[in-house]
Amino acid sequence: MQEGALRDGKIVLSEKPLVLETPLDKLADFITPTESFYVRTHFPIPRIDKNKWRLRVEGEVEEPFEINFDELTALESKKIPATLECAGNNRSFLEPKVKGVQWTLGGVSNAEWTGVPLSILLDRAGVKSSAREIILEGADRGKPDDPKSPSCEFNFARSIPLEKARDVLLAHKMNDVDLPIENGFPVRAIVSGWYAVASIKWLQQIIVTDKPFNGYYQTLDYSYWKREGELAELMPLREMAIKAQITRPSEGETVPANSDMRVHGAAWGGDGEITKVEVSSDGGATWNKANLVGESKPNAWRLWEFSWKTPPRPGKATLIARATDSKGQSQPTERDPDRGTYMINHLLPIVVEIR
Repeated sequence: MQEGALRDGKIVLSEKPLVLETPLDKLADFITPTESFYVRTHFPIPRIDKNKWRLRVEGEVEEPFEINFDELTALESKKIPATLECAGNNRSFLEPKVKGVQWTLGGVSNAEWTGVPLSILLDRAGVKSSAREIILEGADRGKPDDPKSPSCEFNFARSIPLEKARDVLLAHKMNDVDLPIENGFPVRAIVSGWYAVASIKWLQQIIVTDKPFNGYYQTLDYSYWKREGELAELMPLREMAIKAQITRPSEGETVPANSDMRVHGAAWGGDGEITKVEVSSDGGATWNKANLVGESKPNAWRLWEFSWKTPPRPGKATLIARATDSKGQSQPTERDPDRGTYMINHLLPIVVEIR
């Protein structure tokens, strides 16, 4: 299947590994339909029999143990909405062009996840005082096409600090149905507020460790330079950067002159609440406040809308949206080069044709 074609209603960006982008019209509602949720894989999708699946908890714990699917789902569970975004979302808009999956706007989706808090399993295992991080390991396995990667195959894995692990959900349902295979069946982690690379799919092992994890996808990839003065430290990607994204109209769309048009989209970020979205229809010269739609929910995107009176004469117009959160953070005007090919949250102009 060619790139750009549709597969199960999603846009194909890559077949091997499988990468599917959510179409813009499926990003208009608070909950993204399960069948439209974007897909990002790095290795072949593992085929798992949930009756044989086991999750192992080990490392710096008093009592290592294994748990099967029925035992896990019998534990106390909860349901939360959470937005997941690929750290490379919007990469195709970068100039000059960079390597990596050329996401446009559909490398993000929002769903309701049902699962068991990781804290329940950690409490059962008895985390030792020496513990520092939690490594989440998936069943997907392979070798990246990168000369800097290890010479042998390895499992996809990421770590999170111990304090963040208390917020992690071990999800087995998505929008009230079993996880689709491409979205992590039978169990995946949901690390709310962080880029989706941390929300390991096809989860098979939880390792409590007393030292920093230096896996490939923790250091050499999915990392960025954090600069303080003249010093720069390579850091793993974590919290999602604040962003407002225009869902409609889309880049290059033709809109009628001298008419009232509903400009709408979504805004999200890390652990701050989205408190304001503004829209410019003149390339950033002036800004108007958009209306926030629905309730604010932690770690889930906030929909917004703006009524735009289009110009009376034919031509081009440049729309931009920007978000502000409860911590006072707003989107930067320019791209930060220390972020490499990730964390793309600078102001993104959408040019439309007026006719």
